[in-house]
Amino acid sequence: MLSYQHGFHAGNFADILKHAALLHLLEHLKSKDKPFCVIDSHAGRGVYDLSAQEAEKTGEWRTGIGRLLETRPKGQALAQLCAAVQSAGPSRYPGSPALTLSALRPDDRWIGLELHPTEHSELTRWAGRDRRLAVHKRDALEGLPALVPTPIRRGLVLVDPSYEVKTDFAKLPEMVIRCVRRWATGIYALWYPILVGGDAQTEMIKTLASRLGASHGVLVVEVSGRKIDRGMSGCGLVLINPQFQIETAMAEICAEMVDLHLAGLARWRVERVAGAYAGKRLRQGGTDNGGANRDAIAT
Repeated sequence: MLSYQHGFHAGNFADILKHAALLHLLEHLKSKDKPFCVIDSHAGRGVYDLSAQEAEKTGEWRTGIGRLLETRPKGQALAQLCAAVQSAGPSRYPGSPALTLSALRPDDRWIGLELHPTEHSELTRWAGRDRRLAVHKRDALEGLPALVPTPIRRGLVLVDPSYEVKTDFAKLPEMVIRCVRRWATGIYALWYPILVGGDAQTEMIKTLASRLGASHGVLVVEVSGRKIDRGMSGCGLVLINPQFQIETAMAEICAEMVDLHLAGLARWRVERVAGAYAGKRLRQGGTDNGGANRDAIAT
């Protein structure tokens, strides 16, 4: 299915979590002199117009990046995201390709996969002739395993599907596991929605944790608790091979998002589900009736 277009949802709370985490991971990759490569499995277009009909129809960005820009966040990753949005220009929201491009050095590379014809055309136009960027019109389930490992051995794979096909919850973890087997040192970030009345993400996380085992330190990062009748009550990221002590930075992002009441978020958690601390350490928090965010660490 190729009906999904992210222009309707650009800049919403899910983008905030995903892109703040992306910026933090990019800073980690840049901390070493060696080049890195980023693969974006569902790249969309480089930059979104928040004044366009699609964005105005849903207005999701207003309780996402709109709210974030008004409140001026204190955390480094969220503040960095706000700065990137402001640099993009009025009513513009940089997607993951544009955010990644801003972090690339001369020897770094970015590979974007996009199957939707309109989005692919816009992405190709955005990429232009920058030799560091490569755009592929191919499905991620087939394309990602074929592209890893990259000639550059350090890197990040961002897997950000729409989940408009219900079987994605079963097929995507299998695809990610195949990629990890091929490129065991790469960092992987798999985004997922938490849907009202659904629990498909739980089985997906269990599959990744059990199949990848302790050596890949699987981490779950979630914001949730929206009181809505349908749609996304929250969302999360599964991070595979994340850097040491990343929990603190992820907890800071999640806690501030809930503190700021972005889109009605009320709870968050950061938990190792595979690796040395699996089942032993959990960072979580929430708000009650608009109260202060409470942070608890159980060991």
